[in-house]
Amino acid sequence: MDQFTVPQFIDVEDKIFGPITTRQFIILLAAGLILFIAFKLADTTLFIFSLAVVGGFALILAFVKINGQTFHYFILNIIQTMRRPSRRVWNKQYSKGELNELRHSHEVEIPEKIISVKKLSYNRIRDLSLLVNTGGYYKPEA
Repeated sequence: MDQFTVPQFIDVEDKIFGPITTRQFIILLAAGLILFIAFKLADTTLFIFSLAVVGGFALILAFVKINGQTFHYFILNIIQTMRRPSRRVWNKQYSKGELNELRHSHEVEIPEKIISVKKLSYNRIRDLSLLVNTGGYYKPEA
């Protein structure tokens, strides 16, 4: 039978320069290019401001991980959560008078026969619990 090596650590990114991954290198390269253009075209104060903003954002984007996720995935998850919140809020649109009118306009159907539910005794509940816990091997006494 053929043996194959199974790849492990597939969630670890490839390193290119020491501890720097390809993604981090591309982010830092793009930030460096933007800062070089700002250095050539802008005056000193604007360059220092852009250095702080662009450089800081590039460092955060490249090296910060939150809960094991890279920072850009964290930001994308925040944006997705803000666009589609999980909390549902009922927006009441009817006034109290309108609700009373709606309530009185519809007649309530009364069921013809009310089915009574038989109460289970403690012994019956215990037998059902044993039946479920043993996987059907326990046979309750009839």
